[in-house]
Amino acid sequence: MSPTLVRRCRAPLALGVAVAFSLPWAASAQTTGSTGDSTREQQLEQRVDQLEQEVAQLKAMIQTQQQQPASQTAQGAPAAGAQNVAAAPATNTGKPVFSSAPGLSVALHGFISASAFSQNKSFVYGNGQNAEYPSSTSTNGTLSGVDVRNTRFWLDFSGARLAGDWTGGGRIEMDFFGGYNGTGAYAQQQPIPRLRQAYMDLVNADSGSTVRIGQQWDLLFPLDSVTASLSHIAFPLGFGTGMIGWRYPGVVWMQDLNHGSGGVQWRLDMGAFEGSWNGPDAAVNNINYLTAGNAGFRPQVEARLHVQGANWLAYAVAHYSTVDLRGVSGTVATPVQSNVKSVGYEVGGQWKPGPWVFRANAYTGKGLGEVFGDLSQFGDIKDTGGYLQAGYNFTPSWNLSAVYASSKPNKDDVIRWMGNGSTGLLRSRQTGMDLTYAAGNYELGVEWLYGWLDSTTNGIDTKTTSGNQVSLSALYHF
Repeated sequence: MSPTLVRRCRAPLALGVAVAFSLPWAASAQTTGSTGDSTREQQLEQRVDQLEQEVAQLKAMIQTQQQQPASQTAQGAPAAGAQNVAAAPATNTGKPVFSSAPGLSVALHGFISASAFSQNKSFVYGNGQNAEYPSSTSTNGTLSGVDVRNTRFWLDFSGARLAGDWTGGGRIEMDFFGGYNGTGAYAQQQPIPRLRQAYMDLVNADSGSTVRIGQQWDLLFPLDSVTASLSHIAFPLGFGTGMIGWRYPGVVWMQDLNHGSGGVQWRLDMGAFEGSWNGPDAAVNNINYLTAGNAGFRPQVEARLHVQGANWLAYAVAHYSTVDLRGVSGTVATPVQSNVKSVGYEVGGQWKPGPWVFRANAYTGKGLGEVFGDLSQFGDIKDTGGYLQAGYNFTPSWNLSAVYASSKPNKDDVIRWMGNGSTGLLRSRQTGMDLTYAAGNYELGVEWLYGWLDSTTNGIDTKTTSGNQVSLSALYHF
């Protein structure tokens, strides 16, 4: 144990002794009955409460200090940042902490991201760091720029107590994909912050139970096997083209099924999330919760079974919701039918044999536009998609990976729901390669992304639009 840690251990011990001596003194004061003794009693009780709070705070600091070596080792793993920052899991990385109140610790984490890119088409869901597949209306041309919107920071809170064996914490997470400050000549250099996650955790370590309340990723989003990339972090490779899920306010219960046992670990997650839909009457009704997704009490309900071994993990997810297309008022004219059932099933996992890393995911369902399925087309549309990424670590610093992703909505469903195919997207494919170098808190990488999209404008003819993007990226973790 380091001298610093020894001194930190002695401090709470000394405070504990002071508390122990203070208690009988306070008890003695209760027997005097005089006004002066009563005042003295209140002062002593206040001092005892203060000392107990300081002890709890110092204990939290000691636990953080003890966890620091293991966390620093994890950061040095090959291409660790490219995997971890996409999901930003709520784990204590051993970074310096400060206190917001006695017994509560707050840790600031994040990364600075910059990507210089060049592409020959306009992309969905935007150009630069959120490009996924070429727009069906884009024409040949060239576009280049530097994008810093992946830059992200978050605050992790820990040390709170609820009751009994339940403790808690939480997270507030932001990036800069909230749009630009206007459309003028200097707007592109002024990205707007965006709230990503804001949730609180209630944790029972003895039973292996966690309850998470607030805005968070739904269970369809593959947090455990997100594709690695330095340029596509907030919008990972394959997102909307084989990868589905989104962040919603909701509540999730996570339960370890074989808590405390060794070997393979099993966990069951159950969640209910806010409804979502595009319209009806999107120009008006998507403001202040007036979408079909918020008509009535119809949450998105999901369940996920997670199993994990020493170098692998797998999961299976089910999703269900119903949407009333007549809207909150119940009077909006409905297209095709008055309601839609959104149903989805997903399986995926990750495997790390030696220097290799494999990530895969597949889903099928219908009415998945609310979770970035169906190529973000909203209707009773069947969809099947997935992705596969393979990576190889040549050294602890160098990694090469390749990805393929695909989404194929049902053509007949698209034509029926998209106005006889007036803007129907029929299939999207994406492939890409990444070469990354990691050293300490820094990562550098080069990426090539190629996407091609089948679409129709009349329900009969099909055209294919393809596009390329090349990116040079740098990332700094803090």
